[in-house]
Amino acid sequence: MLRFLLILLLLLISLLAVFPAPEYHLWILAVIVTGFPYIFIGICIVFLMIQTKSKYQKAGNLTAIVALILFLSPVFRAYLVAVKLPENLEAVFGKKTVNLPDHPLKTPFSFLAMFSGIGGKAVSPQTFTYKTYPEISLQIDFYAVKTASKQPCVVVVHGGSWSGGDDKQLPGLNSYLARRGYQVASIDYRLAPEYKSTQALEDVQNAITYLKANAEKLQIDTNNFVLLGRSAGAQLALLAAYTFKNNGIKGVVDFYGPADMVFGYFVPSNPMVLDSHKVMEAYLGATYQQAKNRYKASSPILHVNAQSVPTLMIHGKNDVLVSYQHSVRLKQKLDSLGVKNYLLTLPWATHGCDYNLNGPGGQLSTYTVERFLHVVTSK
Repeated sequence: MLRFLLILLLLLISLLAVFPAPEYHLWILAVIVTGFPYIFIGICIVFLMIQTKSKYQKAGNLTAIVALILFLSPVFRAYLVAVKLPENLEAVFGKKTVNLPDHPLKTPFSFLAMFSGIGGKAVSPQTFTYKTYPEISLQIDFYAVKTASKQPCVVVVHGGSWSGGDDKQLPGLNSYLARRGYQVASIDYRLAPEYKSTQALEDVQNAITYLKANAEKLQIDTNNFVLLGRSAGAQLALLAAYTFKNNGIKGVVDFYGPADMVFGYFVPSNPMVLDSHKVMEAYLGATYQQAKNRYKASSPILHVNAQSVPTLMIHGKNDVLVSYQHSVRLKQKLDSLGVKNYLLTLPWATHGCDYNLNGPGGQLSTYTVERFLHVVTSK
């Protein structure tokens, strides 16, 4: 009986690999289920190997098989995305996206790579203070490339609902890109509710100014910046990429970011997962009705024009914090203006799909990000 009840619990958990999480803690569990599916696959196999004389044995076996299939679904679906990914990228960005020299990822996704890993030795960052205010100092974690020549620089803007997080968030991709020849600067910025949207955006500008001023020491090619943001940080990265002029910004990478703050206010998240009204009001300092122009000014989609930089969007369809429709709408706007862009859609994935660099979402996004960087920086 106990075996059957545990297997039934596994089946309920496996539903998070297919359906959106209905509650905050279940969203966290969904990140684990879809980012580390092999753990749950292994548990299912162990239960199937356990034989008992219970009358629930057959029912338990059948339930475990169904759970196993659901836990495997992110893997199968990742392969379906991977099959067409090189061709799709080539169609948008050209042949330079296909064959990269000495590339560790031979294919967009590999089941074995979930165990062996796609990364390597972690790069230890240097920490610099790029801006000091009377009440706070802002830092950059700089993942340096040992090189005799200046290299493109990826500026990483962390997520955290504009009120949390820091420059040490999800360092795996930073190390990976540094090993692949990019200088990577992961930045702090002032956080809500004490500070508002314009101040956070100002900090992104200050960080770029600092990197340009120290380009000789840090070996940065100041004509080759790419902004990369996650969630709330993606909103800042997109807004900076579309509004900063003459900063050498060649592209922007948007990981599941809110591209339209007006749309986001009127199509909020499930309040059991995230009170998005509260989050946006803390960041912008008012409700939409009180400050309509502020919401519009903070919406990257409303700043897109025909001269906007190439854009890479990465989003899971089961995202319960930032609707997948943000990226769909942004893509439609970019397409209508002839701006090069690509939306990597992960049908099974939720918010934080790249949490595990070796997981299905992590492998596919890393493969895509590197090829995008290779093209837009002419590296």
